[in-house]
Amino acid sequence: MWIIASRKSRLAMWQAEHVKKLLNQKARGACDEILGLSTKGDEILNQSLSKIGGKGLFVKELEAAMLEKKAHLAVHSLKDVPMVLPDGFAIGAILVRETPSDAFISNKYSKFLDLPKNATVGTSSLRREFQLRLARPDINVLPLRGNLETRLKKLDEGKFDGIILAAAGLSRLGYGQRISEILDHELMVPAVGQGTIAVETLSNNKDLLSFLQELSDVRTTIEVNIERRIARLLGSSCQLPLAVFCQSNISQTIFHVRARLAMPNGTDLCEADLKGEDADNLSSEVFESLMAQGAQKVLTSLR
Repeated sequence: MWIIASRKSRLAMWQAEHVKKLLNQKARGACDEILGLSTKGDEILNQSLSKIGGKGLFVKELEAAMLEKKAHLAVHSLKDVPMVLPDGFAIGAILVRETPSDAFISNKYSKFLDLPKNATVGTSSLRREFQLRLARPDINVLPLRGNLETRLKKLDEGKFDGIILAAAGLSRLGYGQRISEILDHELMVPAVGQGTIAVETLSNNKDLLSFLQELSDVRTTIEVNIERRIARLLGSSCQLPLAVFCQSNISQTIFHVRARLAMPNGTDLCEADLKGEDADNLSSEVFESLMAQGAQKVLTSLR
């Protein structure tokens, strides 16, 4: 009988319950407990993630629970998982991806491009910030931290003209009707692994790893592994304004990758839009294209 570690936020617990249900469908009674934990990423809300250590702050306490044998596995949003795992840990399953797109939410405007000059838009993401500034340099991008409900509440209190959130999270918690617009990938390339749930466990737990593999979606796994490899080549973490999204055809023979990297204010933009048949080669080609455009300047400036 396995115990799942999860953050306490409503979205994180939804994801943990979803994995619990899938595990029990595979083997009745496989999992009956979820250990809800508070993480530093949840507790420190007055600073941006890029300034306090990145999204890895959302997973460290869950990994500690596994090392202390308080839990056997942890459920994460893949976009929160560092590109390089600590020694002794492994991703056992990558579930089928839901919509990877970002959503514009506003109580006044139906489309992002309809915002008036000097409008205020809230986001906690450097990736979103630079792409918003590229599309609309006239708007004011302001920091927005907290769980999904907290962010929606701040919008409803009139603190922003609009906010940007992941569409998958809104859908999972029943807030799909709050979405004003799903942002096109021409305007907003998603984050690495966005829309994907990952299950992590100890790398020496071979029986659990074998069982978890049955939950993995092959197509999603290949696509997000391409995204994560590009991010690793760039030495990426939450501190970098990096967008990478991979799509493949049904047979997974052709991969299409879009990638963008820039300073948070939108300057020094480097971008790639490439297709290929070999996942490793394509990852390298995207990396090399970004570096040839001056990505190292951005990397150096933000570290």
